[in-house]
Amino acid sequence: MPNPSEDFTLDPQLARDTMPVGDLPLCRVLLINDANYRWLLLVPRRRGVSEIIDLDAPARAQLMTEIASVSRVLKELSGCDKLNVAALGNVVEQLHVHIIARSRGDAAWPKPVWGAAPAKAYEKAQIDRMIDALRQALTLKPV
Repeated sequence: MPNPSEDFTLDPQLARDTMPVGDLPLCRVLLINDANYRWLLLVPRRRGVSEIIDLDAPARAQLMTEIASVSRVLKELSGCDKLNVAALGNVVEQLHVHIIARSRGDAAWPKPVWGAAPAKAYEKAQIDRMIDALRQALTLKPV
């Protein structure tokens, strides 16, 4: 698989709403700054990609591998009841895959998380612990 685009830039809204965790071979891993849920995004570091079908076959396969790997780690770290995985892109065009750890009794259960509760910012120590645990489990370096 070719190296990710050198001119990759993260959509400004994604940059505002997230904290960087690290880079996998294809995707940047981001943590949504909403302590209501343990919610990660995978963003392929490819310019001009808005749909999964815009990726070539090797990159699509790599994306699925990275989704599975990050999903396993998030499930293990969170002890969640269910994982929600989605690539919607109705608001932000840049391809990004949501991986959300859902638990019975969370702020939106059993409904979708979008618009269910106002975002609740992580406390600094809490987000640092979460990012450190993710980096260690996924063997990622800071971006």
